[in-house]
Amino acid sequence: MPDVVRALVAAGHEVVVQAGAGAGARHADAEYGDAGANIVATVDELYAHPAVVVKVAAPTAAELTRLSDGHVVIAFLNPLGDPASIAEIAATGATAIAIELIPRITRAQSMDALSSQATVAGYRAVLYGAATLGRFFPLLMTAAGTVKPARVLVLGAGVAGLQAIATARRLGAIVSAFDVRPAVREQVESLGARFLEIDLPDGDTETAGGYAKELSEEAHRREQELVTRAVAESDVVVTTALIPGRPAPVLVTAEAVALMRAGSVIVDLAAEAGGNCELTTPGQVVDHHGVSIIGTLNLPSSMAQHASQLYAKNVESLLKLLSRDGELVLDPDDAILRESLVCSGGVVVHARVATLLSPEAAR
Repeated sequence: MPDVVRALVAAGHEVVVQAGAGAGARHADAEYGDAGANIVATVDELYAHPAVVVKVAAPTAAELTRLSDGHVVIAFLNPLGDPASIAEIAATGATAIAIELIPRITRAQSMDALSSQATVAGYRAVLYGAATLGRFFPLLMTAAGTVKPARVLVLGAGVAGLQAIATARRLGAIVSAFDVRPAVREQVESLGARFLEIDLPDGDTETAGGYAKELSEEAHRREQELVTRAVAESDVVVTTALIPGRPAPVLVTAEAVALMRAGSVIVDLAAEAGGNCELTTPGQVVDHHGVSIIGTLNLPSSMAQHASQLYAKNVESLLKLLSRDGELVLDPDDAILRESLVCSGGVVVHARVATLLSPEAAR
């Protein structure tokens, strides 16, 4: 974003922006030029000199051929879902920082791009659901009769789920939510939603980083029984459950969808990882006997202005951490860099990513 370019230039950095980079967020090249950036027209020019390369998605095949040991790539790299792509970056000699691996610690909150983008996705998911439902969300009392409020179920009460709950409540819906982590109950109820809870036999449902753990077979069976009953009573279901590095858990089965009323909607935010609904088709909207199942990918891009604003601020905060007197300093003892650095010096240095690769590709 131009304001972040301006801040980086003021901090002593030279900023190069590819022509058209801000078009989707409604920012013209001239705005970047006015902020102090140099505008280049081609990818060759962009990668011509050693630099920190800030992207949204991982480098394309064409970009990989232009990377060298002088480049530091910062982007959503999906290292746990696609470790082979990290090995490809490592083979170029470039250093790479996976922004989604930044730890959820207090000092790193301003750099937490997963949370900022999940906020956008959770908000947008409810709007998609409301627009598709074909019914009012709030209770309405009119001369023509009373309109009952819609019932919304949110599965997963992380950042996206909590934003979905808040948005659905603001629109006037009756909201319920489920999460395997009992600790989020207070957050759910503080937003005015009802928390659905079951006693899970393993009792250990959350990782140290705050993510949900994969459940045992028995716990997953009990979870699905509860979810199936709740889904059948809902007009809109928003699913948000993800496990880093694993396929999304199936929470809404085909049998559960069959119990929903015609006209109901499922918005599956886990579509990129296969989906929380058994019938989700990633990238498509499916009509299953009158139930719309929305598997649209990359929901934050549908709100490009604010998604870009938040992501740009995340990156700015990370660059401040990595900068000393205008120079890049990669401190291996810093907890934030230690958790997010995936490759350097031609090798994969992140232990968890390395274990997903063959011994030849890992240190």
